[in-house]
Amino acid sequence: MARVLTPRAEDFPRWYQDLIAKAQLADNGPVRGTMVIRPAGYAIWEHMQADMDRRIKEAGAQNAYFPLFIPESYLRREAEHVEGFSPELAVVTHAGGKQLAEPLVVRPTSETVIGEFMAKWVDSYRDLPLLLNQWANIVRWELRPRTFLRTTEFLWQEGHTAHATFEDAQNYAREIHKHVYEEFMVNMLAIPVVPGRKTKGERFAGATNTMTVEAMMGDTKALQMGTSHELGQNFAKAFDITYSSAAGKVEHAWTTSWGTSTRMMGGLIMVHGDDNGLRLPPRIAPIQAQVMVVKAGEGVMEAAAKLADELKAAGVRVKLDGRADIPFGRRAVDAELQGIPVRIEVGPRDLAAGNAVVARRIDGTKSPVALADVARTVADALTTDQQRMYDDALAFREANTVEVKTLGDAIEAAQTGWARVPWSAVGTDGEAEANGKAVTVRCLFREDGTMPDTDDEPDLVAILARSY
Repeated sequence: MARVLTPRAEDFPRWYQDLIAKAQLADNGPVRGTMVIRPAGYAIWEHMQADMDRRIKEAGAQNAYFPLFIPESYLRREAEHVEGFSPELAVVTHAGGKQLAEPLVVRPTSETVIGEFMAKWVDSYRDLPLLLNQWANIVRWELRPRTFLRTTEFLWQEGHTAHATFEDAQNYAREIHKHVYEEFMVNMLAIPVVPGRKTKGERFAGATNTMTVEAMMGDTKALQMGTSHELGQNFAKAFDITYSSAAGKVEHAWTTSWGTSTRMMGGLIMVHGDDNGLRLPPRIAPIQAQVMVVKAGEGVMEAAAKLADELKAAGVRVKLDGRADIPFGRRAVDAELQGIPVRIEVGPRDLAAGNAVVARRIDGTKSPVALADVARTVADALTTDQQRMYDDALAFREANTVEVKTLGDAIEAAQTGWARVPWSAVGTDGEAEANGKAVTVRCLFREDGTMPDTDDEPDLVAILARSY
């Protein structure tokens, strides 16, 4: 069979682009840096979105929608924020054939416009906490775009909250970080992540603290999968988000923001994909099992349809492929490329023997199974393979992470993997030196893996790596 994808070991970036194209996940848009997400890719995003949305609502947030266009003056109210985003802004200066009195920014994020409305909606301590989320598109003008990872326009969710106290805001930002983002990555995407605190140099513009979940890709580079920010009172003061306390005193609120995006699609591909294409964790796969007619024959289509019905009744997301007029090999390759976790192959000879062949994408096994046992076998395979994917990704990360003591050793180790190093051996000056060699401090955490409250705590550990 002709090679479909460039091997990962030969050229990882080319493999990534090949996979996206061959698996029909996305295409380049007509404007540089934009993308068209094709149905196969969008179906995966919909499953991500649905589960993430459920978790966000369980955390108490409600969905809303805010405008795409933001008056430029809004961004300028929070100086650090506008400075951080200025290189990435897309600005509209003309509309309706006329120059606008005030330029409009195409939202790079919505802290400013949402802050404006929080100020209108919050009056008393009884209005707090105000917990909002929106699913939207975002525009950031990327100089080096890469599909799903860095595109000029992308899809995301962004949460924005206002609280009466620092402690309440901090606790909520951490709840989102751990119980929404970290648990989603681990339990749904089967991606092991390292949670930690960003350094001051890597912090979100205008935030007092940024927390991240970092994942190792198949080429050992790091990818930031999601972030949660404590904004202190910076935006509350800029937008006059105040409330009357129970004692009747006017106080500024404490705010947070947090987001994940279609970048998770890129992470999913690069963590789990192999030389045969995408491998989807069963819990997130739009199609968990595909029943395939290998060859037309008496009773074959009926048997395949019955198996599909049994799988559906068992709670499996199933697709019936009865296209016997298309060569089976081609259809099997397409199913592998798109990462469908299980194929159930039914042909005349299988049927005569009372069997179907169950092919598992994750471990590559293929074996005959009695027709009566197919539904149970598939359900067991989906559960086993979800855990196996996480275990394999974790083993890969651990095998490519080294413990070092000095900045020089950390920079060297980061050329081929991740380095764990005492933050005291790096510091702000060392971080700048590492950045000059295309290595970044991905996050900081305590020796026991818990989240630090400041960058200045003793005995913090840093992860240094190359990154996307």
